[in-house]
Amino acid sequence: MASTAGQQSMGSHAPKLAELTDKVLFDDVWQRPGLSQRDRSVITVSALIAMNRVEQLPFHLQRARDNGVTRDEIAELITHLAFYSGWPTAASAINVFKQLEETSCP
Repeated sequence: MASTAGQQSMGSHAPKLAELTDKVLFDDVWQRPGLSQRDRSVITVSALIAMNRVEQLPFHLQRARDNGVTRDEIAELITHLAFYSGWPTAASAINVFKQLEETSCP
């Protein structure tokens, strides 16, 4: 199934960026056979946390959960990154993760 995440989030303001997001990033790069979807989610969430890109975290944390990364694994990932990307990045990520968990169904 073709991705529409880019179109939904930015299509009305940046149609070409939305197209590249859907067709190149999600329909090509994310589908390459070299890594599993789960591994790509772990890498993406880690990179977003390390770079303190919290605006993108809710989408990718949910995607990670959908790709089989458990709640406990995400908490461990954030804890581990605190020592590499800094305490503030981990604290910010935990706040985003808590908000996501609070709004998700059990």
